[in-house]
Amino acid sequence: MKAPGFWFRPPGIAAASLAPFAALHATVTRRRVARPPVFSPAVPVVCVGNINVGGTGKTPIVIELIKRLQRSGRVAHVVSRGYGGKISGPARVDARRHSARDVGDEPLLLSAFAPTFIGRDRAAAAGLAADGADVLLLDDGFQNPALRKDANLIAVDAARGFGNGRVFPAGPLREPLSAGFRRADLLLSIGPTQAQDAFRETLPPAAPELVKGRLEPLRTGMDWNGLPVLAFAGIGHPEKFFATLRELGADVRHAEALGDHQPLTPGLMRRLENKAHRVCAQLVTTEKDAVRLPAGFRPKVLTVPVRLRLEEWRAVDALLGRLGLI
Repeated sequence: MKAPGFWFRPPGIAAASLAPFAALHATVTRRRVARPPVFSPAVPVVCVGNINVGGTGKTPIVIELIKRLQRSGRVAHVVSRGYGGKISGPARVDARRHSARDVGDEPLLLSAFAPTFIGRDRAAAAGLAADGADVLLLDDGFQNPALRKDANLIAVDAARGFGNGRVFPAGPLREPLSAGFRRADLLLSIGPTQAQDAFRETLPPAAPELVKGRLEPLRTGMDWNGLPVLAFAGIGHPEKFFATLRELGADVRHAEALGDHQPLTPGLMRRLENKAHRVCAQLVTTEKDAVRLPAGFRPKVLTVPVRLRLEEWRAVDALLGRLGLI
């Protein structure tokens, strides 16, 4: 779903007209969150979630947590709903036999870094994932009561922040900020320095401790400077990917913004390939989109992997240390 423009402007007539629906949504979420957990694993559960609707950079955070925990000798298993996949679970993701259509693009990507388990019933998926794990990383699910959560990290795009501060559909929030902040341990804002500084100014005193980070392209030896490309992305904020390519020096001749998790059908890819031929450009996409490519197009499309870089790990390490994980 494309976010309405009024979500990121000061509240006006559109937001006011949707206020009754927003109040209903907030009430339903509050009651849902208040339910006792269905399952309490024998190992700590760290949730990486968000208060905003849509993508905010959770997956790169989970990847960095996996690597941080692995360096401390801890075995981290990931639990995800498997959004967009046809397998309801619970199941362990196996990249040798599963596609993004089976398990969702994010779990397939995460499975390259740690054992990843999917299930629409997160409690059942966590029961499967807990075997052999020192810690479970819950990818999304901040508002889901299925699991006991021992720590909550909230991801936010520093450039967009929390928009107009209203609850869906009047704004981009899944629940009121005050409610989400009370349950959160850390707030991880992702974006460039200027956006980070502006975002900090918008935060109320009751906000959780802020940790700042940015997404950086992984150095693969690829020389992007001057390369003519047709870029396409079906992520939360495709424009960020297009900006990254331009910063790398690529000549972005066409930028195709797709819906978040949009299936990359053969028909769509043929259309993009024909367009790339017309503008004499190389097809390029994100790491998350690449796992959804039809097999015949994988050799034809370049990928730009990105990794999260935190300004400092002190607050995150303290949180993990509190749980006895580092």
